[in-house]
Amino acid sequence: MVRTVFSAATHGIDGYIVVVETHLEGFIPGYATVGLPDNAVKESKERVLAAIKNSGFFFPQKRITINLAPADIRKEGSSYDLPIAIGILAASGQLNSDHLDDFIMLGEVSLEGKIRPIHGALSLALAAQIKGFKAIVLPEVNAGEAAMAPGIDVYGVTTLSEVVDFLNADVSLTPIHVDTSDLFSQHSLYPVDLNDVKGQDAAKRALEIAAAGSHNLVMIGPPGSGKTMLAKRFPTVLPQLTLNEALETTKIHSVAGILPPEQPLLATRPYRSPHHTISGPGLIGGGKYPRPGEVSMAHNGVLFLDELPEYKRNVLEVMRQPMEDTYVTIARAMTSITYPARFMLVAAMNPCPCGYYGDIKNECTCSPVVIQRYRARVSGPLMDRVDIHLEVPSVPFEDLASLSQGESSSAVRERVQEAREIQTKRFKDLNGIYANAHMTSNELQTYCSLDADGMNLLRSAIDRLGLSARAYDRILKVGRTIADLEKSDKILPAHVAEAIQYRSLDRENIM
Repeated sequence: MVRTVFSAATHGIDGYIVVVETHLEGFIPGYATVGLPDNAVKESKERVLAAIKNSGFFFPQKRITINLAPADIRKEGSSYDLPIAIGILAASGQLNSDHLDDFIMLGEVSLEGKIRPIHGALSLALAAQIKGFKAIVLPEVNAGEAAMAPGIDVYGVTTLSEVVDFLNADVSLTPIHVDTSDLFSQHSLYPVDLNDVKGQDAAKRALEIAAAGSHNLVMIGPPGSGKTMLAKRFPTVLPQLTLNEALETTKIHSVAGILPPEQPLLATRPYRSPHHTISGPGLIGGGKYPRPGEVSMAHNGVLFLDELPEYKRNVLEVMRQPMEDTYVTIARAMTSITYPARFMLVAAMNPCPCGYYGDIKNECTCSPVVIQRYRARVSGPLMDRVDIHLEVPSVPFEDLASLSQGESSSAVRERVQEAREIQTKRFKDLNGIYANAHMTSNELQTYCSLDADGMNLLRSAIDRLGLSARAYDRILKVGRTIADLEKSDKILPAHVAEAIQYRSLDRENIM
């Protein structure tokens, strides 16, 4: 006798349907799982056997064959426990199997029959909805997340016996529904605000420009100048997540297993700050069975790298391609998976190993050769992808002791949003370009033309200040963003002058 139960699995951040076929025959007990199962799936035999018995049902003493289709894709994880258990109970006549084709079943079972949480519930629910299934049954903890998928009934369950009673119509379950707007209002508040930062008005201005044009940013300053504090508040001035962005970000965090159970939807932009000892696969993603890395978990948000020169050079170099492509492809012998990785890079570094080069309060003890070697740990090609070099000096005592507060994040975010709307209209007919930082040479010629005064100023900066040739495009992009913040159609000389200030590393490297 064969019974079919439908389940689902993730490939990258997207889901696909898995057909769980259960076949019972003969009188010699046996158990086999086929369809490229990994160890966690193979071990489901012991969990399912104990769960069925401890839930008050009998485990059939027959040869049981479990087939997971499509058989050419490796199956991993414990979310197949529930569909396997339901398949065995249906094949042995212990539950009504008339309506099994309407449901997607997901969940890990404990030895006593409880249903435990899974990863990727939102992706799996969206896959079920696209394939036309009427309902999905999964752990109660994951129900709120899965209910974000429109057009499908979501039933949260806690035990195997509850699922059987539901399928036998002995009990009724109420589908879970969520209010998206209410979730946004509950979870869209940040615990920090830009007005927490004392002083540093120039740095706050640079953060606003970076947010308005989606520019990558590096901060250079002595220890204690507030670089990390500024970086933590950078997401608060970025535009609010749209629903599509929130769903995509939630899918990544759910697949990675880091989505908070009490927060079914991520309504704030992610902020990731990995330690400088992180490996290449940890940053970019990888593993035997590929998992998203920090660049993907920072998708639609901010990736902050503190003490940038302390990261291994080969680890930093792997970021260059996703910074350009906005996605990461991880290839393995058995599979190839693509994860989105559209993030804004914010980095911080000391000006020298001791941290006090250029500081008026403390004397630097580093030689020019040591300083040059320290800064050379970060490659030129990587710095090419950073538009704004921001010098963050020590905070004066007067600013620290002041009781006055600067602008709030919401006030800055409002101006940033207006500038982004200008760019959205500008690039509406261009695929893959959403902000000024994404412009190529063609767009620079079209949207970043300078008048004679602006061109003379830029020429003078390159000739007299020793700016590198690669700084030319960056200055134009940042100048375009400054003009957008002031709602100016033209890039004025004042905009060019301010943009030139944000190329300090180019100037010092030449010197």
